[in-house]
Amino acid sequence: MKNRSFIDTTVLKVRAGKGGNGCASFRREKYIPKGGPDGGDGGSGGSIYLRGTYNEDNLIKIFHNPEQRAENGGYGSGQQKHGKNGSDLYLDVPVGTEVKDEITGRILGDIATDGELLLVAKGGKGGLGNVHWKSSTNRAPRQQTNGEDGMELQLRLDLKIVADVGLVGYPNAGKSSLVTAISHAHPKIASYPFTTLNPIIGTMELEDYTKIKVADIPGLIDGAHNGIGLGHDFLRHIERSTFLVFVIDMAGVDGRKPWDDYKSLRNELKLYKEELADRPSMVVANKMDVETAKDNLKKFKTKTKTKPIEISALTGLGMDKLKKAIYKAVQKTRKQ
Repeated sequence: MKNRSFIDTTVLKVRAGKGGNGCASFRREKYIPKGGPDGGDGGSGGSIYLRGTYNEDNLIKIFHNPEQRAENGGYGSGQQKHGKNGSDLYLDVPVGTEVKDEITGRILGDIATDGELLLVAKGGKGGLGNVHWKSSTNRAPRQQTNGEDGMELQLRLDLKIVADVGLVGYPNAGKSSLVTAISHAHPKIASYPFTTLNPIIGTMELEDYTKIKVADIPGLIDGAHNGIGLGHDFLRHIERSTFLVFVIDMAGVDGRKPWDDYKSLRNELKLYKEELADRPSMVVANKMDVETAKDNLKKFKTKTKTKPIEISALTGLGMDKLKKAIYKAVQKTRKQ
């Protein structure tokens, strides 16, 4: 069952405000029996904007409030008084939210920065008052127009977490333990597969006060690119990670072959999105405190032609070396 404390996709119905009607009125003043037209315009309806923020990490607020309306514009009135404009409505969503028209599938925008605004529903224009029809041949116009309806849309919001580093690995590879060891995050950890059902974001702080966001992406399984297992629910989060860390259970405690795991992981990412195959990355050999890990590591290096960083998230082995390597890699990708 999906964890309702973390929502990374939802549907949102929005309706912008209707414009106020224009007014058809005439001056009524003492000693001016035939005052001219003085009907004012209606106010514009409020528009609806999505606003990116780092203060939200999922779409749960939108999920619980799936229908949103902006304020209607006020009616125009006599003495050429303009109706009040409807207030615009701003809805905060996490940075990394992709917005689509739910009906057509058309992408409307991608909120990638803090404070970024995306207009999703424009308010209707206010109607015109009868003062606009006054002319030398039309001294007493009674025409006016009603306000326009505001835009109404059904949106699909998909959050793709923005992180410096994405931890990629099979269930029980030790990603949750690793993100706990290098950051202040405290995800649930257990010895059974799929302990982590949602991405966990941790912040790794360095001595020079540099902060690096690390995302613990739920464990991959074979066929994930076709939606098997957690499938696309987590693969899309990997897209926004600028650097990938492949976390390999080098001890093979579940009877797995680490070199096969690594090749399969890379293949799943490539099948899901070709560009992920070229994403900057490193390999981490976890569980090096287990006796079988050393022999497996020798075979791994030969079969994959890689040089993994040796760690044990459980005992803390190699943590300082890993942090320095991540820092160096992230600084390089940030410059690029």
